[in-house]
Amino acid sequence: MTTVESITAGQIEEFRQLWQDIADKALDGGKLTRAEGLAVLQAPDEQILDLLAAAYRVRLRYHGNRVRLNLLINAKSGICPEDCAYCSQSRISSAEIPKYPLVDREELLRGAQTAVERQATMYCIVLAGRSPKAKELDALCPVVTEIKSQWNIKVCVSPGLLSREQADRLKAAGVDRINHNLNTSRRYYDRICSTHSYDDRLATLRAARDAGLELCCGGIIGMGESPEDVVDFAIELGELRPESLPINFLIPIPGTPLENQGDLSHLYCLKVLSLLRFASPASNLRIAAGRELHLGPLQPLGLYPANSIFVGDYLTTKGQPPEEDYRMIESLGMEVVLDPHS
Repeated sequence: MTTVESITAGQIEEFRQLWQDIADKALDGGKLTRAEGLAVLQAPDEQILDLLAAAYRVRLRYHGNRVRLNLLINAKSGICPEDCAYCSQSRISSAEIPKYPLVDREELLRGAQTAVERQATMYCIVLAGRSPKAKELDALCPVVTEIKSQWNIKVCVSPGLLSREQADRLKAAGVDRINHNLNTSRRYYDRICSTHSYDDRLATLRAARDAGLELCCGGIIGMGESPEDVVDFAIELGELRPESLPINFLIPIPGTPLENQGDLSHLYCLKVLSLLRFASPASNLRIAAGRELHLGPLQPLGLYPANSIFVGDYLTTKGQPPEEDYRMIESLGMEVVLDPHS
């Protein structure tokens, strides 16, 4: 880490100008370079406030001073044949988690009602598994249509790998958005999964786009990847231009291959969020799982580059009480987005 004593006044100004130049470039529609991305991740810790100020300029232009809330339901848990190293629901995990098939209509409807009550504008339905089975789509699609008819809320489904036909079916049912994360860089991907490829994930994203669905696509930080991997991942996401970009900070769950990973500093996480804001100015940048653990008391600062969070729990880990999220947003002088179509 660079110490305060080692940075001259001139260097401080050079850093400050660099962050503003990167922000100006993002605001003008320019693409982040690899060198710029690495400079953000490797910024001296003492520069964090100047860096956040630059990222906030970009956030403010595209998203105002507002925060989008999302609620997630783990609709099918722990029955997955894939070997993703970070996941407690994978076939190689020995983590003690609930395991159950797709929940019933009533449970999905209760989740949607809870989402509305908590001021979420997006209801996220997650299905563990490689790809949804026909009978699962038969059960899910009518419920999505019912949800959309009852409440003014958007629906995102995280189904695993999708064909174009499956994506078309979800779109016809009223699904607004598909979540399918890249998770990391192409170079690092084989280190965390062998049962499907990076290109398989890109194919699912193309199928969703071709079906007219919005994209929710992000990844996980803290799996042992290098700063170069994080930058390449950010640039790839910038090319994809997902409507929503969730960034998870690894929660090292006992029983998973990455149970001893996830050593991230609060300030590094803020640098990652700033990087993603510069790379994807228009995307709704969401701080997802791990924000309570890895941002800790600096959580409010994460909402200067990011403009979205989950309210409530994650897949197999707990989030903080919603009331704490509301207080955090209010204390920042920000407001919750109430119209899902705004």
